[in-house]
Amino acid sequence: MRILSIFLCVLGFPVLEAWLLLRLGDRFGAWVLVWLLVAAIAGALLIRFEKLVWAIRLAGTLRQSRSPLTALLTSARTLVAGLLLIFPGVITDVLALLLLVWPLPQARPFPPAASGPEVIEGEFRREQGERLPGRR
Repeated sequence: MRILSIFLCVLGFPVLEAWLLLRLGDRFGAWVLVWLLVAAIAGALLIRFEKLVWAIRLAGTLRQSRSPLTALLTSARTLVAGLLLIFPGVITDVLALLLLVWPLPQARPFPPAASGPEVIEGEFRREQGERLPGRR
């Protein structure tokens, strides 16, 4: 039963999308085509821009000692929104805009390092005749 409902949703979504486009086309005419063209161009530009920005965003979060998961989720969210904008339809455009506007939770900083010094200062000098451990 569960597989049947998923199958019907997958098949019903394009039908609903086409029905809504036809209804909006009857009401607004060529403006719907303009909207679809602008949305597709915006989606392509969004994906292209994200290709350039993801590494900078990832490096910034690591520099701030934050988890890189937030940067990766933000990039993935932007790519999915771009793909939804390219796919023709009003429902997918609304879903893409919701994805872009919905805020992601902020990642907590990494926990501080264990207490104590990270570097132990000192001098090293090998005595004559001293052997290294484990060597004969």
